Amino acid sequence: MSSSKVKSLEELGISSTILKKLQEMGITTVEALAAANAQELSQNLAIPLQTVQRLISQARNALGLGLKTALEIKKERMSLPKITTGSKNLDTLLGGGIEVKTITELFGEFGSGKTQICHQLAVNVQLPPEKGGLSKRAIYIDTEGTFRWERIEAMARAIGMNPDEAMENILYVRAVNSDHQMAIAEELKEIIPKENIGLVVVDSITGHFRAEYPGRENLAVRQQKLNRHLHQLMSIAELFDVAVVVTNQVMARPDVFYGDPTVAIGGHVLYHAPGIRVQLKKSRGNRRIARVVDAPHLPESEAVFAITEAGIRDPE
Repeated sequence: MSSSKVKSLEELGISSTILKKLQEMGITTVEALAAANAQELSQNLAIPLQTVQRLISQARNALGLGLKTALEIKKERMSLPKITTGSKNLDTLLGGGIEVKTITELFGEFGSGKTQICHQLAVNVQLPPEKGGLSKRAIYIDTEGTFRWERIEAMARAIGMNPDEAMENILYVRAVNSDHQMAIAEELKEIIPKENIGLVVVDSITGHFRAEYPGRENLAVRQQKLNRHLHQLMSIAELFDVAVVVTNQVMARPDVFYGDPTVAIGGHVLYHAPGIRVQLKKSRGNRRIARVVDAPHLPESEAVFAITEAGIRDPE
């Protein structure tokens, strides 16, 4: 990626009339234009579809989303910044930490440490790059009321951060249902560049969908809607170079005698989405086991970490 990236819509050479119309529609950044739907845009702007497609493809090329060689992709991937989890074991398991431009799904039963890791990442993303952060802020979308500012305060203190500043750098929103959750994800396209966001947490991604579409008969509708939500999050991760971390609770299935009796609720949302899936399990005391289940570029292996007063750490 060259540093001469086009930063504004003006630099794309778009005419002032179209610029004005785009801004009225809330499309004010190159990223937002690159993520726009051509059909909708063409109707709303009352300009031909071909013109709109040209504009969108200009924006995508400006962001380096055109053709690339496999080697370029490798180099890009290797140089992507990562956020430390606070545990060296866990970072190593994840190939260096939580990756930007990627969705990481943490799944496990209640108390396995999903929310704790999310809290820790919301603090750690604020660290400077040499300490494992991105010098950026976090957005925390809470669907089940699990967010605790007290934990943020303790975690920030433990790494010598000013707790009030750390909390000031986490934008919190409580999603009340699945439509609200998706509307928030839509708004992120505007918020991320403005607010210097490096991490988006959705804890949990499946809660509302599960409650609103219960039972087998609603499964297809639920999965469709969930997939749409995931695509929103994927395009956000890709376009804005942010890390997206989602949690998913698992249910124990008593009918499974062999293999793993816990299954993610609503099926694994990330089965078909590119990303990293990490299974978390309780171990003795404050120890937890993390296992990478599904990541195209990481070996399947396990790591042990601990949840302490200070946050996510390696076990003593």
